Amino acid sequence: MNPTPSSPLAAEIHEGLDDVVVGVTRLCHIDGEAGQLVYRGLDAARLAESQPYEAVVHLLHEGRLPTAHELAAYRARMRDAGRLTPAEGDAVRRPAGGEPLAAIRTGLSAVAALRGLRPWLDRDPTEVRAEALSLGAAMPAVVTTVHAAAGMPPAGPGEDDSFAARYLSAMRGAPAPAALVRALDRYLVLTADHGMNASTFVARAVASTGADVGSSLVAALGALSGPLHGGAPGPVLDMLDAIGEAGRARDWLARRVREGGRIMGFGHRVYRTDDPRAMSLRAAAIQAGYGRTELALAVEEAALEVLAEMKPGRSLRTNVEFWTAVTLEACGIPRALFTATFAVSRTAGWTAHVLEQVAHNRLMRPMVAYVGPTPQPPQPPRAPRAA
Repeated sequence: MNPTPSSPLAAEIHEGLDDVVVGVTRLCHIDGEAGQLVYRGLDAARLAESQPYEAVVHLLHEGRLPTAHELAAYRARMRDAGRLTPAEGDAVRRPAGGEPLAAIRTGLSAVAALRGLRPWLDRDPTEVRAEALSLGAAMPAVVTTVHAAAGMPPAGPGEDDSFAARYLSAMRGAPAPAALVRALDRYLVLTADHGMNASTFVARAVASTGADVGSSLVAALGALSGPLHGGAPGPVLDMLDAIGEAGRARDWLARRVREGGRIMGFGHRVYRTDDPRAMSLRAAAIQAGYGRTELALAVEEAALEVLAEMKPGRSLRTNVEFWTAVTLEACGIPRALFTATFAVSRTAGWTAHVLEQVAHNRLMRPMVAYVGPTPQPPQPPRAPRAA
């Protein structure tokens, strides 16, 4: 349906907000043509090789990487904020049944309320910054508490463990091997932020109203629950399960395309070349040799060939979700919690964007082109009939 000719927006519609610039940011830059992801001027793939997740949170929140002393202090703050009080734990465990992400969303909202988070408008920005760090740091405990409520006993990681180690140990119910902690840390860094994606946009839109940080994160989780945004890593493993062995990959994938199905883990809305996050996780998987790396490599090669032949002219390269699936499976994270683990990582970006919105706020109020029926001119009243 087209806008009415009189609509002033008729020539300016961008469905899906494609190419619409809604503001400026110093946080994240994506070069889709070159295949580069940048956090505050630093290459994300290189950061993933050299920096822990906590350092990248500091980078996004504070504008620079921390010194060794600052990192130790920041880790301690995140560790302390990441502990749930008994009342918070009870509130997170209370939701039962349904999708894990729904329980996590409800649990995070409860934690925000119990921690007294309030609308940020006309408040000290330092307090709001502390609330953002605190609630983001609590996300792993919310996820693992929901997981424990479903039957997995949480582990008791040591006081000096990193953010990634605490999360993975609690998820597995036992201390995690160092190699898997490094793999998860790399993943967390690579997915900490990604520009104005759907959930980040929602978080900033809510923040623009003056709402509290918790409301922004809960809204972002709601956006992430949609399968078009954060839900593909699990289906990637379903695909690997169905293929089973390298020799079956090409025929299975070609049949899938002929039948009109999607090959999960390929193609991206922004990248027109290799997704740098996927390439980083791929390199780490090859080096460590964990999980189903050999099968994944064979399926990836076959998929790229099939897509090039059957969908010529389209740039359908490997995206981050393909190698995320291999990485998180190797780490021992259940498929049902892949999207929740993505949310654990992305709270760094969500909270950083909320803080940036708070610092330079303008209430978001976009317009929409009306395409409904136009009102008819009023009819003059009829004169009464003579008796």
